[in-house]
Amino acid sequence: MNNLLEVFILSLVPTFEGRYAIVYGISKGYPLWKTLLAASLGVLLLSLVLPAVLPYIDRLMIWLEGTFLRKIAHLYLYYVERVRKKAHPYVEKWGFLGLTIFVAIPLPGTGIWTGALAAYLFGIEKRQTVPALILGGLLSMAITVLPALGLFG
Repeated sequence: MNNLLEVFILSLVPTFEGRYAIVYGISKGYPLWKTLLAASLGVLLLSLVLPAVLPYIDRLMIWLEGTFLRKIAHLYLYYVERVRKKAHPYVEKWGFLGLTIFVAIPLPGTGIWTGALAAYLFGIEKRQTVPALILGGLLSMAITVLPALGLFG
């Protein structure tokens, strides 16, 4: 598979995202500029698409509750409640900056996917959500790329 495509696809995966796609690309010996470009494109795509599709996912899960696939809906609702509790201190108190920091923290359970859901749950406007997701995603990549290159850590 093309190195660029491999890193790009990994950067779209929840919890992995750009921050760990970069580490993967570096560990595979891929050119740094290609790895950074592919992961950055993934961050950009997720940041633009997720805020637009989350309302539809919500409606789909509500519909699924009335079908034989209700367990999927219940897992989604469980995840939503976890996100609400985890993101609340950041987003409620600090708004845009809090969402950016929450997304930038390179730990499982944070990131663009969770940040987009938190922004949706707390009613943050898309014109604030998208820049916070992009900035947080890029900051998260910067935090993980430095130790991966042996500069810190």
